[in-house]
Amino acid sequence: MSEARTATIAKPKTAKGRLIEVRGLDKTFYDADREIRVLRHLDLNVEAGEEIAVVGQSGTGKSTLLHIIGSLEEPTAGKIFFEGEDLFALDQKSLAEFRNLKLGFVFQFHYLLADFTALENVMMPALIDRIDDAEASKRAAEMLEIVGLGDKLKRRPAELSGGEQQRVAVARAVVLRPKLLLADEPTGNLDPQTAAGVHELFHKLNRELGITLVIATHNEQLTRSVARALRLSEGKLIDERR
Repeated sequence: MSEARTATIAKPKTAKGRLIEVRGLDKTFYDADREIRVLRHLDLNVEAGEEIAVVGQSGTGKSTLLHIIGSLEEPTAGKIFFEGEDLFALDQKSLAEFRNLKLGFVFQFHYLLADFTALENVMMPALIDRIDDAEASKRAAEMLEIVGLGDKLKRRPAELSGGEQQRVAVARAVVLRPKLLLADEPTGNLDPQTAAGVHELFHKLNRELGITLVIATHNEQLTRSVARALRLSEGKLIDERR
């Protein structure tokens, strides 16, 4: 496997300051005539450059919280500010630009395009941003080198292991160097050894590229390895380290 240290990328200066502010967040779902209140007047501050794990039992709303922070789902009440800007005050075009340029999202399932190579999969966000093919290919190849897959650019998903497929998904999520990476149970389908490698990759992206990480996880090893762990319980976040 190619080592990330061979990539020719300058380490950026880590940004300082508040990146995300969540204020009074509520989310309610309805099942027939039954009200299910998942998030209850939740507050959260995330500083630029932080690594945060959000933990909690299944069904507590971890995925919902990440989806709302990422503007993939609207809250019932409350506000999300990204760099001081009210996300849900933006029009749909501006939200789409935010998601493509400033946000990366990694899911439990990699959702790679089966007929495309690793390089082509990682190029997609750059092509959506109307970056020309040559530059998009260069950026994708550089990012695959960083995640340790520089020798597998032409492999299709079926030719890669589960851990390698998730690394491709991570590379795709950060190819445009977003300020924030949201990851929803990113190692839930991986064996412990492979999961540990993906965890180290997340730390590397935070350390070397300055990307802020918010990760929903059940993985205790990952939770112990980040500076801040928050438990989602009864619709609110509780600092685990206090």
